[in-house]
Amino acid sequence: MTERIPTYELRAFASGDPTAAQVFFPDYATGGPPRIPLHRPYRGNYYKISLCLRGAAQLTINLHPYAVTPGCLVLATPDVIKQWTHLSADYETLSVFFTREFITANNAATGRLGFLVAPTAPVLPLSAPEAANIAASFRFLQQKYHTPNAQRTNILQSILLSLLFELGALYAGRQPLTAPAGGARRQQLAAAFRGLLQTHGAAVRSVAFYAAALCVTPKHLTEQVKAATGRTAREWIAETVVLEAKALLQDPALTINQVAATLEFADQFAFSRFFKNCTGVSPTAYRLAG
Repeated sequence: MTERIPTYELRAFASGDPTAAQVFFPDYATGGPPRIPLHRPYRGNYYKISLCLRGAAQLTINLHPYAVTPGCLVLATPDVIKQWTHLSADYETLSVFFTREFITANNAATGRLGFLVAPTAPVLPLSAPEAANIAASFRFLQQKYHTPNAQRTNILQSILLSLLFELGALYAGRQPLTAPAGGARRQQLAAAFRGLLQTHGAAVRSVAFYAAALCVTPKHLTEQVKAATGRTAREWIAETVVLEAKALLQDPALTINQVAATLEFADQFAFSRFFKNCTGVSPTAYRLAG
């Protein structure tokens, strides 16, 4: 079977540091991460947050292009498809990579960080004062990351959570947010659902499967995901499959039948029917449209 879009683990960006399996603060001045093909579509098993200091980049997230310029905050969650189509020679950022497990270990704070579940702005331009404030927090985290300490992991968790709460306030200031009763649990369920989608979404299209994995009923899952994200579980599943299909269809080396097999449809016709119902065009027409 044809390989799916690759998913890189956090450890692929660092070596020699066991902490880097859960959190990593790259030092681009010393060479940065290893050369993996980030110019091609990929996923990661981690969150990445970065602040552009200088230069420019072109980033595609879930097939949508974004321009990254100085003062822009970039947030990439584990479930998205990313592709860096251009990096200027002087591109410089402050970045932190971390896994979902790292920020949920020993605390339940992620329920109060709704912007991590379904960010409305993967690339968020900041004002100069906002960017300077976030840069200071990044540099404090960077300092502690490179400082040996017996409690280093706990220190990094605390500082990272502080940074995330700062970012949450920035996102809250740009969109109307409400906090209904049960909102934290709802966000946690939605985050867990999207985590499962990252692993199974390209092949498993049954709401009942995800509900069973999360020990809830399909009706409850649909209602809670809808309340947390504005979309039903079925809509998220369909979007995940279509997104994967579109990315695979961009590879001219793959036939339509191979794309269908990769996504575990019964045959090319079933895949074509599904794709056209969701997008309004056939896989062939989408590919020809470029």
